[in-house]
Amino acid sequence: MTQKTELYVPKGATANAQYVVDIDPKRAGWTHSSLRIVELEPGGTHMFTTGDSEWIVLSLNGGCTVRVSGESGESGESVTPGGSGEPGGEEDQEFQILGRESVFAGVSDFVYAPRDARVQIASGAGGRFALAGAKCERLLPARYGPAPEVPVEDRGSGNCARQVRNFASADAFECDKLITVEVITPGGNWSSYPPHKHDENRPGEETELEEIYYFEIDGPHGFGYQRVSPSREGGSEVLAEVRSGDAVLVPDGWHGPSIAQPGHSMYYLNVMAGPGSERQWRICFHPDHTEGYR
Repeated sequence: MTQKTELYVPKGATANAQYVVDIDPKRAGWTHSSLRIVELEPGGTHMFTTGDSEWIVLSLNGGCTVRVSGESGESGESVTPGGSGEPGGEEDQEFQILGRESVFAGVSDFVYAPRDARVQIASGAGGRFALAGAKCERLLPARYGPAPEVPVEDRGSGNCARQVRNFASADAFECDKLITVEVITPGGNWSSYPPHKHDENRPGEETELEEIYYFEIDGPHGFGYQRVSPSREGGSEVLAEVRSGDAVLVPDGWHGPSIAQPGHSMYYLNVMAGPGSERQWRICFHPDHTEGYR
C-alpha cells in the first residue's frame, strides 16, 4: 500500500507560537478548509483576523468570551460583521461561550465569526478552543449558536452506532461554505462507515468537499484507526493509528471506517468546505456498500 504520509498529521506537527494545531489550505494542499486549535491559560487572550474565511469558535474544554469587530481594509473603512455587509457602523459584538468540561461531556455552544473581521477570544479560567474555518465569499452576520439548539443524531446501529452533533451542518446553521460537525464513537465501534466519498461535483448526488478529521480519545493511552482509500488512480490513501491531538486530511477518496479502541470512546471534529456553489453534504457510498447506513 502506498500511503501519502502528509495526510496523517500527528499531534504537534503543525504547532507554532499561537496554535497547537494549525492546518490551513496551503498546508493541506487545497483551497478552502482550515482548522486551528488554541490553548489559553487562565486569564489568557488570543486575537486573529478572519481574512477571506469564515470561522466558528468551538469549545473543546472551558468557556470564553468572543468579541467580533470589523476589520479595516485598504480604504481605511470598516466592514460591519453584524450588519448588512456595507462599510461602516456598529459597535463590537460580544458573545459568551459557556463551553464544556470535555468533548465527551456533551455538546457546546459556539460563535460564528464572518470574513473580514477581527476576533478576540478571552478565557478567565482557561481552555482549549477549536477554530474551524473555510474560505468564503459572502459576508454573513456574527452569531451565537446555543448548545440546546444543536441537533444530535444517533446514526447507525449495533457496533456501528455513533452520535453525530450537527452544530454547523448544512441544514442546521447558516454559513457560506463551512460545514462542521462532531462525532462520538463508543469504544469498540466503527463510524464513518460504510466508506463514502465527496470528491466530485455531481448535482443532486455528490458535492466536492475537502475534509479535516481532528481526533481526541477518552482515557489514558487510548487510540483509534482511520482509513482512507483511493477513489481514483493515484488518489489518497491512509491507514493511521490516531491519538488525541492527531488529524487526518481527506482531499479525496473513500473515507472510513473510523475505529475506536474498546473501552475508549473516540471523538472527531469534521471540518468541510469546497468550491461548489451548493453548500450541501452529499455523499456517495463505496460500491461494495451501497446499502448505506444501517
